[in-house]
Amino acid sequence: MTTVAAYAAPAANAPLARTTVERRPVGEHDVLIDIAFVGICHSDIHQVHDGWGGAVFPMVPGHEITGVVAQVGGGVTKFAVGDRVGVGCMVDSCRTCDNCRAGLEQYCDDGPVWTYNALDRQGRPTYGGYAETIVVDQDFVLRFPDALPMDAGAPLLCAGITTYSPLRHWGAGPGKRVAVVGFGGIGHVAVKIAHALGAEVTVLSQSLRKRDDGLRLGADRYYATSDPATFDALARRFDLILNTVSAPLDFPALFDLLRRDGTMVNLGLPEKELPVDLRTLGGNRRSMSSSSIGGIAETQEMLDFCARHGVAAEIETIRADQVNEAYKRVQAGDVRYRFVIDAATV
Repeated sequence: MTTVAAYAAPAANAPLARTTVERRPVGEHDVLIDIAFVGICHSDIHQVHDGWGGAVFPMVPGHEITGVVAQVGGGVTKFAVGDRVGVGCMVDSCRTCDNCRAGLEQYCDDGPVWTYNALDRQGRPTYGGYAETIVVDQDFVLRFPDALPMDAGAPLLCAGITTYSPLRHWGAGPGKRVAVVGFGGIGHVAVKIAHALGAEVTVLSQSLRKRDDGLRLGADRYYATSDPATFDALARRFDLILNTVSAPLDFPALFDLLRRDGTMVNLGLPEKELPVDLRTLGGNRRSMSSSSIGGIAETQEMLDFCARHGVAAEIETIRADQVNEAYKRVQAGDVRYRFVIDAATV
């Protein structure tokens, strides 16, 4: 085992503090990565607060990891020392179920092994990217394109694939009208990717405060959901709505914005149950669905797509010792639009 510096939450709702954790030895098929940058995802905050239950402490968050390969196991064939790489939300799966064989490891029947706040197949806790290094099986490491910056590209390992996967699955592209609910850490990436895919993109946000940013980053239209006229103007307009918000919303009003056979896909994971009146879905054969990141192959596809189209997150880079203040600012909506930790400061 190797001891490395990391920032961890010792208990639910406790501030993160600098500590050390143990990384497993580099196995036959493992890759040791010197972490360069790691994004702060809102799910990090949910889990540090044990908002979804079942948290494992001490917890080292971070599943938007970029870095450079420092060592490889003897059986590694996909990577070499010096390669630019990334690690996203999961680091293993059963690899044998129907979903895994279909390249949908995120839906593994046995459950994927998450990058942090989980137990690996040997029963050891997983620690995420708020650390100096990480050891990951080569099959769950992504090749990070040279054309992507390692800091602004880091959030693509979660925010990017979380939005790319449903956009691709539901056929976003030329001739399709896509709405993005919420213009934050996930929403602004969704706008960029949907625009790059060729869809007509509309942002639905509480206010028009970020309208200029939305239009600059690829939205064709930007509406305030606090204005009742929005729902009249956009009635039955969209083929696809991506809901990036985990807070309660007026779902019936949003369903009425869907065209016949339109789908609303929920990407945010609320901490409490949300009531939904299913009767409001019946008209025009509308659907409500969800989506969870993407498989390894699709994540690589997303990174390559973003590299070709110049898509990366809008970020504010911070030192590791600023993480607790960053969490407060995320909760207050005071970031445009993702914090990224410089791992050299861990």
